[in-house]
Amino acid sequence: MRGLRYCFAAAAFALAICNGSLALPPKGNDEALEQNLMAAAKAKDVAKVMSFYAPGEKLFVFDVVPPRQYAGFDAYKKDWEDLFALLQGPMTFDISDLNVTTNGSDLAFSHSIQHATGTFTDGKPLDLTVRVTDVYRKIDGKWLIVHELVSVPVDIKTGEADLQSKP
Repeated sequence: MRGLRYCFAAAAFALAICNGSLALPPKGNDEALEQNLMAAAKAKDVAKVMSFYAPGEKLFVFDVVPPRQYAGFDAYKKDWEDLFALLQGPMTFDISDLNVTTNGSDLAFSHSIQHATGTFTDGKPLDLTVRVTDVYRKIDGKWLIVHELVSVPVDIKTGEADLQSKP
């Protein structure tokens, strides 16, 4: 189960890369976002990943697997370090249904469907689809994620997660 936590954290990475330090993307700009994402994902650069998140205790993340939450920048940074240590070679991401809403000044939110693939160091594949919602604040002129939620649908009868999240 620990490995799955890193899978879902990888998917959350996708939207963070796309929307972090630049102005929030205009509708219809998904192709450019995906290209930026691919380059960042292949780099596996923890410092770059974390540059899209609010510093200190301003950051709060709900991931889809244990632990239930990450409170603060350092906790989430550690998760990214562990994730990248578990993966070999490049990762890929596909982002669909990206929708960004902003108040026009300093607060915004987005939601999307994200598909991530890669290979763990033990040779097992990473292949999952998640739902991601991010909340952004403009802090010192830079859009940063202050709250993130990564989730998958769960079959209520069986308790099993739908890791491919087909519509």
